[in-house]
Amino acid sequence: MTQDFYSEMTTRNIGFISEAEQARLKGGAVFVAGVGGMGGVAVQMLVRAGVGKIAIADLDTFEVSNLNRQLFAFTDTVDRLKAEVTAEGLKRINPDLDLLVLGAEWTERLDELARDYPVIINGCDDIPATAQLYRKAKQHGATVIDAYASPLPSVIVVRPNDPRPEDRLGYPIKGVDWKSITDEQAADSFMKELEWVMTHSSSHTHIDLTAAAEMAAGKRKRMSFAPMVTTAGCLMAGEALAILMGRKTKTDYRGWFINTRDAKCERPLPAPIGWLKGIVVRRLMQKLLAG
Repeated sequence: MTQDFYSEMTTRNIGFISEAEQARLKGGAVFVAGVGGMGGVAVQMLVRAGVGKIAIADLDTFEVSNLNRQLFAFTDTVDRLKAEVTAEGLKRINPDLDLLVLGAEWTERLDELARDYPVIINGCDDIPATAQLYRKAKQHGATVIDAYASPLPSVIVVRPNDPRPEDRLGYPIKGVDWKSITDEQAADSFMKELEWVMTHSSSHTHIDLTAAAEMAAGKRKRMSFAPMVTTAGCLMAGEALAILMGRKTKTDYRGWFINTRDAKCERPLPAPIGWLKGIVVRRLMQKLLAG
């Protein structure tokens, strides 16, 4: 990395962060699994902030439906590999970036990735692959930054000794090899996540519940909206940058939500209240799915 170029590129960061912190970002390494929506936003923010070493992975191609929110999706990138297009975009920001680009083989290289990249951002929406990512991160001492499947922007930081989502949320995949996880188990795991989101945030007031039920039942694609996706991606990048710089934040493995409509932060409910609301949420979800 050319020092003069890097210094000029990051000069306006100084003041928000110190020169010593900028040096830590230059020497930092982050792996981003999935560079479509939130992952694409997060990785661009990391590179613009001056993170020197990045690995990205994605096996999909851009579709027309991605144009509503994904930063590297344009009419001329439709049908092109997301990882390839994103790599080109990142190199246009910083030609000297140390960049590793992976496709479908990324899950087989998780030992290497979790060892060499101590901060991981999960932008992947595949339940089995995500479970393996979390398991390998714990094994190698990496921190995973994630977000919920939620209509409100959210962020989660799961440090090496924190419970994995599959344990905390009660996914039916504990002890199951990730390659043996069935579609039914993955769907049940997704529903557990939705139940937690509905219980601990005001997400149900921000979406069409009928459409949400169709999504949960697999009758339509996941809903997504640019302001939510972009905000969540920026929150994820912010947590990664804080870790690299050695700054502490109050985000933990349970995470939190931003309610932009009411201008407030929504954090997990106390256990007794969450338990009671969870009963109501489960009944509501059962009713919606039955309908």
